[in-house]
Amino acid sequence: MRPKNIIIGMLSAQVLTLLGFASYAVTLTTLQNEWDLSNFQSGLIASTFFLGYIGFVSLATVLTDRLDARRVYLVGVSIEFIGLIGVGFLTNGFYSALFFMFCIGAGVAGTYMPGLKILTDRVKTGELTRYISFYTAFFGVGVGLSYLISGIILKTFNWHYVFGIIAIGPLLAGTIVYFYIQPLADKKWQGNVYFKLKDILPLHRWKLVWKNQESSTYILGYVAHSIELFASRSWLVAFFMICSTHASESFILNGTESAGLINFFGVPASIIGNEIAIRMGRKKWVYFSMILSAIFGVCLSLSIGHGWWFIMAFAIFHSIFIMADSATLTAGLVTSTSDQLKGAAMGLHSMLGFGGGFLGPSLFGFVLDLSGGQQQPIAWIWAYVSIVIWGCFFVIYQLLRKKRMIDLV
Repeated sequence: MRPKNIIIGMLSAQVLTLLGFASYAVTLTTLQNEWDLSNFQSGLIASTFFLGYIGFVSLATVLTDRLDARRVYLVGVSIEFIGLIGVGFLTNGFYSALFFMFCIGAGVAGTYMPGLKILTDRVKTGELTRYISFYTAFFGVGVGLSYLISGIILKTFNWHYVFGIIAIGPLLAGTIVYFYIQPLADKKWQGNVYFKLKDILPLHRWKLVWKNQESSTYILGYVAHSIELFASRSWLVAFFMICSTHASESFILNGTESAGLINFFGVPASIIGNEIAIRMGRKKWVYFSMILSAIFGVCLSLSIGHGWWFIMAFAIFHSIFIMADSATLTAGLVTSTSDQLKGAAMGLHSMLGFGGGFLGPSLFGFVLDLSGGQQQPIAWIWAYVSIVIWGCFFVIYQLLRKKRMIDLV
């Protein structure tokens, strides 16, 4: 099968599995009112998606070292489908929402990194980091479409159908992978696969990955990146809704449309960012992107009360620089890890990164509550500061570590 066809198939499947990513963010305010949730509870439901991801991603990625990642992928889309249907039609409040959001996250864990493994196992020609950058960048395409499609469904029907209709996405993704992506000849099904604790928590393999200073640097950077990225994505629609209530003139696009448009800017930012990093140096580009992302994040929080164009400008630049180092961090990990440890490394990278995703939305909501609630502009400033500061900490830590190494020499 030609590499181009494999890439197109996996990019299409990835977009379909991510259509449910922003469904909760779009319906957050509606569900908050219907279920009488605090900002912290609302953020915790969003965070539980990432907890589900963390709970399944290690097993899913380690298994891709032992059998064809295509099979893991098909299990993932099935779990995601159950989670989306559950939120849409079986959930009646905070606790049941936690369970089914956990399932959605677990399902995505069975598709995102295993999908990348499907691609890297089958494509052996060309510049691999470019294929990786396209794959990671298309995460933004899926998220952007998730905002837009979820918003259209919510406006046309109600929040139940947002999750119910979106559930078709992972089914279509599974269909593409099952019929379009050919199984690997050297990883055919050999009967039962026995699970051991070390499959779920491969501590020895993780230790080997972590001992590689290059790998651990990119993993730490991905954690800081994910705290900011996923908190911003979870609360962006609510932020635009608050901005519209404080504005003196009506907005050109509503909250979901604005959030969806913003996410599309992250796609070329990730791809172009990887190209710049190849020439400039990956670490230098990561540091530069994280500092600018923090600056624009704070500027965005200060924009409440201004016009739509003013707010959108800062939101777009914030999105661009959040995503500018995304592909670079993942490509850096893949290229700095041996082939024998790639699956475990991807699992640790993804698990800790999405651990940051678990922390981000709930931290954002907690700081909102602590600072006076959604109606207070100052609360949004502190909430944004609480998520952008981690990238700054990472840059400072890495520069100090580099200085210590130079002094030792």
